[in-house]
Amino acid sequence: MAPHPAVQAFIDLSAGAIGGAACVFSGQPLDTAKVKMQTFPNLYRGFIHCFSTTYKQVGLRGLYQGTTPALVANIAENSVLFMSYGFCQQVIRFTAGLHDDAVLSDVQKACAGSVASIFSSLVLCPTELVKCRLQAMYEMELSGKIAKSQNTVWSVVKSIMKNDGPRGFFQGLTTTIAREVPGYFCFFGAYEFCRTTFAEHMKCEKDNIGVAPIMFSGGFGGACLWLIVYPFDCVKSRIQVMSMTDKQAGFFKTFMTIARAEGVRALYSGLTPTMVRSFPANGALFLGYETSRKLMMQKFDS
Repeated sequence: MAPHPAVQAFIDLSAGAIGGAACVFSGQPLDTAKVKMQTFPNLYRGFIHCFSTTYKQVGLRGLYQGTTPALVANIAENSVLFMSYGFCQQVIRFTAGLHDDAVLSDVQKACAGSVASIFSSLVLCPTELVKCRLQAMYEMELSGKIAKSQNTVWSVVKSIMKNDGPRGFFQGLTTTIAREVPGYFCFFGAYEFCRTTFAEHMKCEKDNIGVAPIMFSGGFGGACLWLIVYPFDCVKSRIQVMSMTDKQAGFFKTFMTIARAEGVRALYSGLTPTMVRSFPANGALFLGYETSRKLMMQKFDS
């Protein structure tokens, strides 16, 4: 028997929160390297150079800079994402004239994930803005773009409120949505396709494929997402960090400025740590989500 819609929403929200926390703890240092390389592509020769330089200058703490807002961002984003994902699947079933327990195709699930990402973007944008600014704070001070400041979550929040007001927290929202909608179509589509392939090969249900296949499927989905949307993410990071100094141009203007002044290659700066991070981080995300969701559904059924 399917749980009540309110109970199902709570289960999806809770499982998404657990997956989001697992994602941050397994991939934060690599995410920090990604943001630094996106914002200052000429400062680092590559991923290893960025990683080692940050460690020498600031220590291990520097690689985990922005962990608190990252945790808030990922827990909030994935809670809303997976809750909306479940809701959007029901909408697709209703639209297609299917019953409430009907199994959707991988493409239908990809569409549900794509639409769900619009809702999660509204939660993600403010917290990711704070995270990106904290991660690039050292380089901004070093380059003289900003005066030395107290680099804490609260100091960044106060600065945004003082300079831009509540609307300031949504700088980069358009770019975030432009990144999330196609990205999460690929993310959920690749994840479900991978799970289907494993299930067919192992001759079992998709929910029973085991830990390693779930983690690989999640990592594969994450890798597909980033390969498709990475330039959008680069522009988003640049807008969110550089708006610390002055009013930053919108998505298209920033995109063209980077492409003309620094070349198309600059739009892919930081891709290596992102691809390395995608497998452990997204594998942990889906393992946390699927395992906790399955346990909660069993508790409901018992």
